[in-house]
Amino acid sequence: MYHGKPCWFELSTAKGGLDAAEAFYGRILGWTIADSGMEGFTYRLASHGGDMIAGLMEMPEDCAEVPPFWMIYFDVDDADATAAKIKTLGGSVFREPADIPGTGRFAVVTDPQGATFGILQPTPMDPQPPVESGAWNQGKESRGNWIELMSTDPGAGFDFYAELFGWTKSTAMDMGEMGTYQLFAWQGTDIGGMMGLGDAPVPCWLPYFGVNGVDAAIARIRDGGGEVLHGPMEVPGPAFIAVARDPQGAHFAVVGPKDETP
Repeated sequence: MYHGKPCWFELSTAKGGLDAAEAFYGRILGWTIADSGMEGFTYRLASHGGDMIAGLMEMPEDCAEVPPFWMIYFDVDDADATAAKIKTLGGSVFREPADIPGTGRFAVVTDPQGATFGILQPTPMDPQPPVESGAWNQGKESRGNWIELMSTDPGAGFDFYAELFGWTKSTAMDMGEMGTYQLFAWQGTDIGGMMGLGDAPVPCWLPYFGVNGVDAAIARIRDGGGEVLHGPMEVPGPAFIAVARDPQGAHFAVVGPKDETP
């Protein structure tokens, strides 16, 4: 039903940096963060207003050389079939589909240009949770609000995701020397944009989290030891955005009104 919708955000932070990351994002986004209770594995869950939004963990040993990063998961109807389709479309499966008890079936994959993302087939629920519940809600602060792909070939990237998730093209914005910023939609609603590599060292996805007041969020980011790389900048919506790097090195962005609103 929600195949192709962003459904979870996951931070892999530096070894020994989990407590600091928890404090940082709790301050920036107002998340309540608690241990998941998984045996033999420290995985913390971030929530806000009753919605589960993100997972935080330290970088696994087999990825120790990878810089800290945020990964976006997308809802799929069938994790195994989607993983197989990713391979046929030229992508790769880094972690084959596996079950998470009480949550669903997941896999970690890459698109043909190398951007990493996750897929999650949620455990069926009756009744089905409403579309606005959970980690993704463009009308609520502290949830996922926008996603952005930086790619060596955004045109081919769009074709891949359109075939995989049924996304459709929306407005194309000319950014001059930076090329085209192609908006895309899920079930008729714009959820993100795709562009060339820009300043990104490798193809990647960037999550945007909603905030009530971008200027205030920027102040919290700086006070918490993070770095604001771009912004605040006004974008269509109207809204303002800022792209930042947390103290451990993971990139993320915030979006919302410039000033706090009642």
